Amino acid sequence: MRILLIEDELKVSEFIRRGLTEEGYRVVVAADGEEGAFEASQGAFDVVILDVMLPKKDGFAVLAELRGAGNTVPVIMLTALGEVEDRVHGLETGADDYLPKP
Repeated sequence: MRILLIEDELKVSEFIRRGLTEEGYRVVVAADGEEGAFEASQGAFDVVILDVMLPKKDGFAVLAELRGAGNTVPVIMLTALGEVEDRVHGLETGADDYLPKP
């Protein structure tokens, strides 16, 4: 299974990448929204883990771009934004799930 992780916080992305890799998943990491959108458009991924607050292009914009291009890959939003409005916006934009960071 190939996973695209779009996360700008190095410690968080390394923690998630290491854990998923140890479980046998192949993980590609993108450190900003533009790089993440490019990677998503170039590769076949089984799931995308997408932070909302990203440099260059936020996660909502990346998600809207993916869905606008017809990409139906499952997307899990992972973010420090825990407000109900943020969750609703992410799900309405096309996310499959929305998990707040601890």
